[in-house]
Amino acid sequence: MTEPVVLLPGMMCDVRVFGPQLQVLSASRSVMLAPVTGGERVEEMASALLDQIPRRSAVIGLGLGAIVAMELIRRAPDRIGRLCLMSAHPLAETPVDAAAREPEIVGARSGRLADVARAALPPDTLAPGPKRLDLQNLVVRMAQDLGPDIFVRQSRALQRRRDQQGTLRKIKVPSMVVGGAHDSLVPVKRQAFMAGLIPGATFHQIDNAGHLPTLEAPGECLDLIFAWLKAPMPVA
Repeated sequence: MTEPVVLLPGMMCDVRVFGPQLQVLSASRSVMLAPVTGGERVEEMASALLDQIPRRSAVIGLGLGAIVAMELIRRAPDRIGRLCLMSAHPLAETPVDAAAREPEIVGARSGRLADVARAALPPDTLAPGPKRLDLQNLVVRMAQDLGPDIFVRQSRALQRRRDQQGTLRKIKVPSMVVGGAHDSLVPVKRQAFMAGLIPGATFHQIDNAGHLPTLEAPGECLDLIFAWLKAPMPVA
């Protein structure tokens, strides 16, 4: 069976964050971009998506999209045929991190969304090189296109997200975790820890990428995705 692929973008990102993968994957299978904007809780976002995505899908989530993907498989494990998590971790928000989002929310509401988006993805969260500024500018453009209301909803969802470690330990489908070596927002050690919770999961560190591996190392991400899509289902 060839499962359709569902792409879940990160916070304040749209289809452009998966642009290279969408272009190639869509030549051989059905691909759907599912926005993670439907509520102020991860649970609400997942509920909205379950009404939209195919009956059984190979799900790729990045950042907030990966957090929503974990909730999808917690709530409806029979709907997820394969799981790929990028640039994320399964832990709940700490009180310190949750509080740090409040000034960002105020800034977004007061017309400073571009500044907030730029500060949320500083250069040192991406791999060094000439792509850094272009990618940061792209994230700012995506954030501005989505608007401050979505920024606030997504921020609230992250503040309230649950711990998903127990969910990961119960996963029974081919799973892959991908992290960029230069990701200072979600260090690769934390992502490797997440992979270790999922039975049979593989972990891949991309040395020339940071928080946006799909854009920083698009070819390497595609190679990993194709291998994951071909991985055999575990024996029951």
